[in-house]
Amino acid sequence: MNQVLSVISSRRSHRAYQEKQLTQEQLDAILSAALQAPTGINRQAWHFSVVQSQALLAQINEACRENALKKDPSQRSARFSDESFHVFYHAPTVIFISTPHGDYQVDCGIAVQTIALAAESLGIGSVILGIPREAFESEKAADIRKALHFPENHDFVIAISLGTPADDKPAHEIGEGKISLIP
Repeated sequence: MNQVLSVISSRRSHRAYQEKQLTQEQLDAILSAALQAPTGINRQAWHFSVVQSQALLAQINEACRENALKKDPSQRSARFSDESFHVFYHAPTVIFISTPHGDYQVDCGIAVQTIALAAESLGIGSVILGIPREAFESEKAADIRKALHFPENHDFVIAISLGTPADDKPAHEIGEGKISLIP
């Protein structure tokens, strides 16, 4: 199997991390890969906010929790009922991807997958996260955007937690009937 296919095959969504921070070299390599991800018409209409402050991540986590718990239980993730749930799984680094008015979601999806694969190739675990959206729908959204240095008119699209995994996760089962080959 070639190196790229091997990295794709070995990547997992990790939900537990060691406290050990990424090295600057690892972070630089991951961000370089992110900036090389393809975008429609080469717009590059994204912004990457890299957060390593556990205090800021705790504030965003709390904003997510507060906003989610205002919703009917059927309209929120059941994980918020567990007081120990941490949106970022205590990862040492989280990258938030934003775009103008939350547009260009496909480009952001390509970028976040590029980040996940680059991280995996360096022995760094990850989990791609949409659930932080709760914080950007909360009363604290403007303050959070400011703390994350989102450019003007940018909004959250997706995030990714990064760190040395503290869990061991098997590969997920591949469902049948997911491919149609049309000759």
